[in-house]
Amino acid sequence: MKSIVQSIAIAASLFAGVAHADITVTDAWVRATVAQQTATGAFMRISTTEDTTLVAASSPATPLVEVHEMTMKGGVMRMRKVDAVAVPAGETVELKPGGFHVMLLDLKQPVNEGDTVALKLVFRDSKGRMDVREVKAEVRALNAAAGAPAHGEHHH
Repeated sequence: MKSIVQSIAIAASLFAGVAHADITVTDAWVRATVAQQTATGAFMRISTTEDTTLVAASSPATPLVEVHEMTMKGGVMRMRKVDAVAVPAGETVELKPGGFHVMLLDLKQPVNEGDTVALKLVFRDSKGRMDVREVKAEVRALNAAAGAPAHGEHHH
């Protein structure tokens, strides 16, 4: 999977000069882990000037990164992998606990509060053009909630 995401990211970077969407990623953060924990979530706010879709993510912190959605069905919280998250023009989509988020899986070492995790987000616009955004996400405490102080921001 990592090689597919890397291939998409490389291809997208070749065409980055032709992408026109103004994608903004703010308040990017990752939930800290505890010993022996091999997965955690990354959260952020994404906005754009054109209809855009988040189609992939990667990180040097782990070989396996997926986009997931949590939903409540019959009183049970369920998490599933999704192929994409739509970001409509002029709107802000929040990747947050209990909703859409980026999962960092198969972690080989803990991520600790105060650390920074690098993420590459791959977007596709309505015309099929690919665009990659590199984001630095602050690692926050296990009990951190969406909307806590933002330090990791990236604008284009």
